[in-house]
Amino acid sequence: MPYKRILLKLSGEALMGDRSHGIDPQRLANYASEIKNVVEQGVEVAIVIGGGNIFRGVAGASNGMDRVQGDYMGMLATIINGLALQSALEDADVQTRLQTALKIEAIAEPYIKRRAVRHLEKGRVVIFGAGTGNPFFTTDSAAVLRAIEVDADVILKGTRVDGIYDADPEKNKDAVKFESISFHDVLQKGLKVMDSTAFTLSQENDLPIVVFDMNTPGNLEQVVAGKHIGTTVN
Repeated sequence: MPYKRILLKLSGEALMGDRSHGIDPQRLANYASEIKNVVEQGVEVAIVIGGGNIFRGVAGASNGMDRVQGDYMGMLATIINGLALQSALEDADVQTRLQTALKIEAIAEPYIKRRAVRHLEKGRVVIFGAGTGNPFFTTDSAAVLRAIEVDADVILKGTRVDGIYDADPEKNKDAVKFESISFHDVLQKGLKVMDSTAFTLSQENDLPIVVFDMNTPGNLEQVVAGKHIGTTVN
């Protein structure tokens, strides 16, 4: 396997399936099955999941809510999603631990790097909730930060699009897909792979990013196996 330890970044919106909000149990079960297939091959899996299907701090702030309060609400949304994914993984017989940047001991472990690494070494999936624990930072930033801390080989950003394009492929049918692209070219072309803080942190630590379609069965397994799926940024 090219990748021994991965950080899988999922958006909260991905859990909605065809719904307008909330969590689609079938989509959750599908993701759990995909992740299980990778774990069974000996790959160590850490996950960061967003909360946009429940609440977005930026959206709340644009409607007059205090930004800091809104961001903390968004962090709690990521914990709800983390609990849901943990339940789905455990239903699929995958040992899972949820660690959060905000202390909620009744439902999750506090984030401790060494404990997280030990869980991964034992073959447990570790879900990181509550982002970085700080307002004004996205779950993209949390994904890169946790990946660096636990020494992941790569960030796999699972989306509903099969890679990075020079324009939005859902709006422009003539958009051209990049098979691979450098950090420098992403910045020069103004492509939105992750927010700028997360992207810069990834670049500075030589942490490659693979953007791929998580909703196509088998894609995660193929990416981990080293097959060229989606777009690689390095």
